[in-house]
Amino acid sequence: MAKKGFNISIYLIGMAVTVVGFCLPMFKIFGGNSKNGFGFINFDNSSFVTIGALLIIAGAIAGVALSLLGMQQFEWLAWAVSVVGGIVLVVGFNDNAIYKAIGKNLLKNSTIGMWMIAAGWIVAAVGKVLKK
Repeated sequence: MAKKGFNISIYLIGMAVTVVGFCLPMFKIFGGNSKNGFGFINFDNSSFVTIGALLIIAGAIAGVALSLLGMQQFEWLAWAVSVVGGIVLVVGFNDNAIYKAIGKNLLKNSTIGMWMIAAGWIVAAVGKVLKK
């Protein structure tokens, strides 16, 4: 009998890339400083930016966990939560002057973390579509 191997799906890889991207610097801020996803989470002054960042990481971690547990029927939901979190994060950039400066030149201020998050979403979606 052959052993059943560890099944790594394209979806799992995409969501794992999203988690890693969240931990890396996402946007350049004034003076060359960068913030990773955790830098946008502020429980003292909850805003759309905080909610968006939490949804991105929660959806990505849930996607990884669901994929590892073999619960494919909920993978699209976890992916959607993460993508909606990204949309909420960008919409929330109208909250204060620092975030407005980031949002005004969103692509110009994006760093490796944001690009990895976007790539992870695309890879995960392709993985789900190809799996059917």
